[in-house]
Amino acid sequence: MEEVQEMNCNMLQCLLMDCRPFLAHSVGYIQGALNVCCNTIVRRWAEGLVSLEQILLVKDEGKPKPQVTWTKGGQPLDAKRVNVRNSEKDSIFFVRQAQRSDSGKYEITVKILDELEDKATIDLLVIERPGPPENLKLVDVWGFNVALEWSPPKDNGNADLKGYTVQKADMKTKQWFTVLEHYNRTSCTVSDLIMGNSYSFRVFSENPCGLSEKAAATKDVAHIKKTAIVYKPEKYNTRDFSEPPTFTQPLTDRTTTRGYSIQLVCSVRGFPRPKVIWMKNQMEIREDPKYVALMNQGVCSLEIRKPSPFDGGVYTCKAVNPLGEASVDCRLNVKGVAN
Repeated sequence: MEEVQEMNCNMLQCLLMDCRPFLAHSVGYIQGALNVCCNTIVRRWAEGLVSLEQILLVKDEGKPKPQVTWTKGGQPLDAKRVNVRNSEKDSIFFVRQAQRSDSGKYEITVKILDELEDKATIDLLVIERPGPPENLKLVDVWGFNVALEWSPPKDNGNADLKGYTVQKADMKTKQWFTVLEHYNRTSCTVSDLIMGNSYSFRVFSENPCGLSEKAAATKDVAHIKKTAIVYKPEKYNTRDFSEPPTFTQPLTDRTTTRGYSIQLVCSVRGFPRPKVIWMKNQMEIREDPKYVALMNQGVCSLEIRKPSPFDGGVYTCKAVNPLGEASVDCRLNVKGVAN
């Protein structure tokens, strides 16, 4: 601080100082620099640069001292509920374990010799958690949906309600899940429920202090029934697939060498499935280990194991069903081994 001068003005005692180090502060700080203790400024300046707010300490040495009075609704305070501590700089209003009855308008009055007076009003609202909603009912159940209704709580916690929180619980798991939050109406529809399950519901009230400690729960359980499904087969025109046997691939003449197995193959169709009979020279081939007859998906085969010239001849495949019969034949030549 380069210069500190104290001068007497006509109406006020002013303190003039070089405020260039405090240009970042508002003009109000400088204009309010009245009744400043110079010793305090010098002592703080010796310790280093400080803010103007710390330097301009206004001393409350007015005489006589102001009288501070607290009232509630125009009535004196209850000393059992409220403690007031007045100091040279402030007045502290203290309520231990506040209750709703402590809510109201408080007024502080400051007087000096009954000539100068100022007042300030403080609105105090003591709130707590609301009570649970009333008369929660399960109104209707249809499809995958449930309709609920309830009434506002009797006790709102001395504050306006912010809404309701709706939760559901599957009776299998009994775990609660929130489906609606901050909901402002007293009726709702809960959807997307699982078919075949049963559900219980509960609703919490909510105000600025939080959710109600208890919830209103439904007495009845909502059963989401499975929808009955009736199968109606489509009508089709019946078709008769019956047909007599028909060979789609006939037998062909074959020539083989003595001792080398050979297969005779043909294919047949018909419904009902025809019975296949193999014949050699018009004689039916019965159980003979030399011959192996097979039929698979309409393909008929006759394997002749290690044939000899005696096995040569005309082979016939005959197919028979109730609608008719058909046959094909071929000639098999068996050559002897050349010397």
